[in-house]
Amino acid sequence: MAQIDTVSKAEAIKLQSRQLRGTLARDLTDTATPFDKTGYSLLKFHGIYQGYDRDSATERKQRGDDKIWQLMVRVRIPGGRLTADQYLALDALADTHANGSLRVTTRQSIQYHGILKSGLKAAIAEINGALLTTLAACGDVVRTVTTVPAPLRDMAHRRVEDDARRLSTHLLPRTGAYHEIWVDGEKVTVEEEAVDPLYGERYLPRKFKIGLAIPEDNTIDVLTNDLAIVALFEDGELQGYNFFVGGGHGMTHNKPETYARLATPVAFVEPDDLLDAAAAVVRLHRDYGDRGNRRHARIKYVIAERGEEWARGVLSADLGKTLAPCRPMPDFAVPDHLGWHEQGDGKLYLGVPVTSGRIVDDERSLVRTALREIVARFGVDPILMPSQDIILSEIDPADRDAITALLQGHGVRLAEELLPVERWALACPALPSCGLALTEAERVQGDIVDAIAARLKRWGLEQERLSIRITGCPNGCARPYTGDIGIVGRVPGYYSLYVGGDFEGTRLNEVIAERLDIPGLADALDPLFALFAASRREAEGFGDFCHRIGIAALQQVVAGVRRKAA
Repeated sequence: MAQIDTVSKAEAIKLQSRQLRGTLARDLTDTATPFDKTGYSLLKFHGIYQGYDRDSATERKQRGDDKIWQLMVRVRIPGGRLTADQYLALDALADTHANGSLRVTTRQSIQYHGILKSGLKAAIAEINGALLTTLAACGDVVRTVTTVPAPLRDMAHRRVEDDARRLSTHLLPRTGAYHEIWVDGEKVTVEEEAVDPLYGERYLPRKFKIGLAIPEDNTIDVLTNDLAIVALFEDGELQGYNFFVGGGHGMTHNKPETYARLATPVAFVEPDDLLDAAAAVVRLHRDYGDRGNRRHARIKYVIAERGEEWARGVLSADLGKTLAPCRPMPDFAVPDHLGWHEQGDGKLYLGVPVTSGRIVDDERSLVRTALREIVARFGVDPILMPSQDIILSEIDPADRDAITALLQGHGVRLAEELLPVERWALACPALPSCGLALTEAERVQGDIVDAIAARLKRWGLEQERLSIRITGCPNGCARPYTGDIGIVGRVPGYYSLYVGGDFEGTRLNEVIAERLDIPGLADALDPLFALFAASRREAEGFGDFCHRIGIAALQQVVAGVRRKAA
């Protein structure tokens, strides 16, 4: 366990924060000045990131002007489930306080960009007025709990949806600072408020993500989570949960001591022990995570270095009962939830594609207007998908044609109009709003996917299902290290290319080429697609093919193409 005298600056800020209060309430009143570094750190626990418009920063600096400071606010939405009224309230907030858009994240949340400090408190108060919260959507705590998005009305889907809500509530920080600062709640002194029973005074060493899946649906890439929970059913009855621990994508270029990792099997948990066992894993991270080096602070490093059996022993001691190893389970599958589907109760649900998760009216389509009109007119309940798309649930079959016509009338491309490579592409926001971005992601997703689609078509592979994940830096917000193809920002305008993962999210991919521009990405993949078309096995996916051939052999192919081009 890390000692207090070796903690990082971030740890000291948490310890001295008066349970996440700091001086945020005071600093809010000075709307002309950005939050200081301490405030920046504490804001994250309240679901807020402070940044600036990077597009204009250089020009403004040359003129002697300050940066355009703005804030990103993320809403905590367990399993991405919203009511119609909640969605409409969030949509309205995009105009009153943000930049006119909502963004669906890969963790089934909504985040806003472009919020000014002067409107920050009002924005969060309005989110709370919709019976939602931003508390713990960011920060060194358990963040939004993700789960299977499909609203199927069977025992398994109902159970994991309910479990996601219960886990989210059970693992929320107990501090009164949030309501005190943002919604004018009752003020208490720190002496009057008990230390958080789960998080203590210093909270966690780093962020902690939980995902809850079933073998039949790994849409959420469950093994990329710090705690990956897989619910096991037999003949419709819940048998319990396999706990996989230690997943996480974040890494740093040229720092081999940092790496992506998939969660590995630790223990089987009985149905009634779900909440207590999840809290025990959080405590394991709290007590054994590295508090001196934030790059080494994720629970994935604890598990990688101490082992799964050790972790099972710690959890058993915490719970006062001996936990068994994980049980055998079926292979993961990833179903397609876009398009029309039956819920199983006479209602329908519709998966609507949203490019990069950006719900905005632009020259391509009026997707934001279309969604708002459908939700208001038909009273459907939206579900945010980990693919950054959106499900409209609880649809009366009699309304199907009208909803389809409304989407088409607003220029929204339907699922059947997309190529598979378009359906399964993710991108993080990157520039201009993310301070960590090394290069573009969301704004070049179309260019990258179009270039790759053209090469797939060249080899007769345009209907091939494969996943592309694009990020502007190596921190992994769009899960680039799982799936078939990962494209990771390296320096401005250039990317690292990864291949060899699998579509089902059970294997990491590996880097095959560095410092490629957008045309170079397609050029590097072209000979791989040619080999794939010529020598794939029956029903073999692209990532599986690359893994079978071997990264070293494929690297030589790509290197040969680049030498010829030079």
